[in-house]
Amino acid sequence: MSKQKGLIKLEGNIGGISFYSSDGEHLARMANGPSKDRIAKDPSFKRTRENNMEFGGSAKVSKAFRSALSTVLQSMAGRYLTSRLTKIFKIINLKATGIRGQRPIELSAYKDTLKNFDLNKNSNLASVFGAPYTTAINGDRNEVTITIPSFVPDVFINAPAGATHFKLVLATGAVSDFVYDAGVNGYEAVDPAQNGLNALAYGAITPLGSTPVDFTLVATFTGAPTIATEVSVVQCLGIEFYQVVGADYYVFAQDNAMKVIEVS
Repeated sequence: MSKQKGLIKLEGNIGGISFYSSDGEHLARMANGPSKDRIAKDPSFKRTRENNMEFGGSAKVSKAFRSALSTVLQSMAGRYLTSRLTKIFKIINLKATGIRGQRPIELSAYKDTLKNFDLNKNSNLASVFGAPYTTAINGDRNEVTITIPSFVPDVFINAPAGATHFKLVLATGAVSDFVYDAGVNGYEAVDPAQNGLNALAYGAITPLGSTPVDFTLVATFTGAPTIATEVSVVQCLGIEFYQVVGADYYVFAQDNAMKVIEVS
């Protein structure tokens, strides 16, 4: 693998060399392996086509998750979030039965697979926030409540250097199961209307220190729909850190954390 230098950056295959970008870097490597056309048509690559189809479906569910939480991802997500989520949904896909290449991706049947997932693997919630909390969801699964009893921030929060304040965040997202659709030769949401619904609740920006605080965060989906059986409600708790300068609060670009605490 080599880095591209110079003003003009290339992408694609030229003279047996593959030019591409990854994580903001422009790279080059020798092109190898079978052609795209051969993979699509050669009977010996049937298994590869099946794997690619299911991987594409898993990527679609990953995108649905990220779309539902898009408002908070800028400050909470790690750089490899997309690939880590796709891997989890591929694991769920492998648990299903059916024809290879068409097996469903049913989060509703394997909710614990996603539970305790940290959006940033380098900043996990348990390492920075240790206060006890409880979560509850109503019967129609359209309202989530997190209750955090009185705690002392300096005791239960491991804040990064320079932080003066914090804010707790409850982010909820609805993620539909996905199934193979022969009509489009790909995976589609079982319930596209509810797939991607989201709701947020924020605690107040609160000083770090020895003064006890408590929070109750309630997030409700707009219109209060009754969530379908094939749709999972992903509940995430996060913490953002701030530094106050004069009268302004500046959110940290790093060191924030958010975790999937429940999937209902």
